[in-house]
Amino acid sequence: MFSKFTSILQHAVEALAPSLPLQEDFVYHWKAITHYYIETSDDKAPVTDTNIPSHLEQMLDILVQEENERESGETGPCMEYLLHHKILETLYTLGKADCPPGMKQQVLAFYTKLLGRIRQPLLPHINVHRPVQKLIRLCGEVLATPTENEEIQFLCIVCAKLKQDPYLVNFFLENKLKSLASKGTPSVIPEDILKGQDSLSTETGQSCQLEELSDATGTEQTVSENEPLHHTDDVSTSLDNLSITPLPEASVVRPNQDYNLVNSLLNLTRSPDGRIAVKACEGLMLLASLPEPAAARCLTQSTCLCQLLTDRLASLYRALPPSVDPLDIETVEAINWGLDSYSHKEDASAFPGKRALISFLSWFDYCDQLIKEAQKTTAVALAKAVHERFFIGVMEPQLMQTSEIGILTATALLHRIVRQVTSGVLLQEMVYFILGEQREPETLAEAGRHPLRQRLIEHCDHISDEISIMTLRMFEHLLQKPNEHILYNLVLRNLGERNYTEYKPVCPEDKDVVENGLIAGAVDLEEDPLFTDISPDNTLPNQEWLSSSPPTTPEHPKSDGKTEVHKIVNSFLCLVPDEAKSSYHVEGTGYDTYLRDAHRQFRDYCAICLRWEWPGSPKALEKCNLEAAFFEGHFLKVLFDRMGRILDQPYDVNLQVTSVLSRLSLFPHPHIHEYLLDPYVNLASGCRSLFSVIVRVVGDLMVRIQRIQDFTPKLLLVRKRLLGLEPEGPLIDHITLLEGVIVLEEFCKELAAIAFVKFHASSTPY
Repeated sequence: MFSKFTSILQHAVEALAPSLPLQEDFVYHWKAITHYYIETSDDKAPVTDTNIPSHLEQMLDILVQEENERESGETGPCMEYLLHHKILETLYTLGKADCPPGMKQQVLAFYTKLLGRIRQPLLPHINVHRPVQKLIRLCGEVLATPTENEEIQFLCIVCAKLKQDPYLVNFFLENKLKSLASKGTPSVIPEDILKGQDSLSTETGQSCQLEELSDATGTEQTVSENEPLHHTDDVSTSLDNLSITPLPEASVVRPNQDYNLVNSLLNLTRSPDGRIAVKACEGLMLLASLPEPAAARCLTQSTCLCQLLTDRLASLYRALPPSVDPLDIETVEAINWGLDSYSHKEDASAFPGKRALISFLSWFDYCDQLIKEAQKTTAVALAKAVHERFFIGVMEPQLMQTSEIGILTATALLHRIVRQVTSGVLLQEMVYFILGEQREPETLAEAGRHPLRQRLIEHCDHISDEISIMTLRMFEHLLQKPNEHILYNLVLRNLGERNYTEYKPVCPEDKDVVENGLIAGAVDLEEDPLFTDISPDNTLPNQEWLSSSPPTTPEHPKSDGKTEVHKIVNSFLCLVPDEAKSSYHVEGTGYDTYLRDAHRQFRDYCAICLRWEWPGSPKALEKCNLEAAFFEGHFLKVLFDRMGRILDQPYDVNLQVTSVLSRLSLFPHPHIHEYLLDPYVNLASGCRSLFSVIVRVVGDLMVRIQRIQDFTPKLLLVRKRLLGLEPEGPLIDHITLLEGVIVLEEFCKELAAIAFVKFHASSTPY
């Protein structure tokens, strides 16, 4: 009470007293603080019961006022006094000792306001960045302390200043002197220290202080590069006689270079207070984005940032309950890191494990965004750490297990993070994890080069339909990612030599055929015995498919060697025989409905593939190695095998298989277009294409149709039920076959639309 009365009285006296020059006023307030320590006998009273906070605030106001009254960049006498008399060094000592209690909070607030409110650059001054550096080491030592809020505010303002002037970060990279090694202290972190979450707090937070290690070794232990040592001034010396007991700090072994700003932020990411943790994550993201190479090296080699990211990913992944529903993993709302506050009571769509799932996805999103924003070498190092320590160390065993429930959950989580990843560097590591780095053509016998890839491809044809569908969805989303290696590894490496074709040199008598847009020796489907039932009414006239397409140019230049597009379109549209078609009985299910979607999707795929510099035309057959045995690759083999069983598979499986194949068909690569969308390609002996697989399915269908009574009415009823136009009723015989026929018809229309849109795009100059 007496102290508060004294403070009020002092303010009144200051208000009535004549105004002093700023420097005298500044020195007066500083002397008042130092005299408190010389004259006081009660060092247990909290700092809030003293005049120290008021004096510090007045000093800050004077410094701001002085700067405002001077020209930009000019240092005034008050600032000169603060720098020359090492006031920040002295305040650091008082804050470290927390004398009187609460002083650390006041010092942190003073540093934060000083750096935030003073416009001129202060950090380049040795008497600023050295005490700032020391104060950084005090932050994050103990979690959930009363000073946590002030600590994170201070660290964030330092990060903001470094973001403005990145070169300043070099002041905060501390090098160890050789004298430390001469004392027998290890210069690297032992392996056992780098393991486990508990060691993280020891490594990153409880650092040995400069003064304590100096006393122990007799030498100065850490200094910034090219930084001279200075003697303390008279004010600091007058404080030496005070009996100030430093707070206990744990002695730990550190690497050759310290980045204490990162270490303190790493500790605070583990704060129980979510707001503090988010602020610490923001600070780390700022530091990771700094362009200074030395800082990038130190960040990844001399701190536990990589370990923090991967260990937390692993622990949150392991915390997911095994019973979490794969559908919930797929449908849970989009997660943004730092916004994962979740209340089970307020959530109407809560499910068991939702809190744990949101925490994992939120932290993965943070890792993704951090790597996306980080300096290039930092990003690569962080992504490789996630690959090695999380993808391989934690996720791979789950994906390779034999339990169907475990496989389904692990695949659903993999699918979710494939959808979520946005960082190109992390995506690259994820692709290498899933597919491996191989780029040479596959062989049928080669299955063990990358076991996870082979296992996931096998899961596309798993005995469990749920696992098959989930894995196919994962591959479908993977194919939509902007990474060239995905398509090359899965498909293109096997099509490069075009050895799926049989080369027939062009004879003079065939020249007119080629000029009309047909490949020499190709078979017209209208003359194929399988399609003798095709009537002119079933084909799509030229005017109709042109009018239902995007606007065309007055003249379509024909590319030599390309089959005329209307023949390709009609080939796909006429694959399914009349008696197996049902779409013309239902309004709004025509071929033209697929054109709009195909046009939009193809445009998106072209945007993704633009920088991959794919050729505009297939590799010349004369330059291809057609003698090599052709193998479509394990991925296409599984898809073709599945496609061949479309009449005997569940409806949902068929939808997913055809969806992946249509995605592949959309890619603007000439070899993919030829192999998947050209019915007239001359297949080599023993080879199959997508069209030939469908032809075999149709042949089987035409035989089986004859055995089913009332096939067409049943087919129409099934279609209407699938569209919701008819209520569910009695079970229909051969339901799997009927649903398969409907999917087959729609898939052929989709392929026809894709073929037309791709031809239109290649023929129309943009």
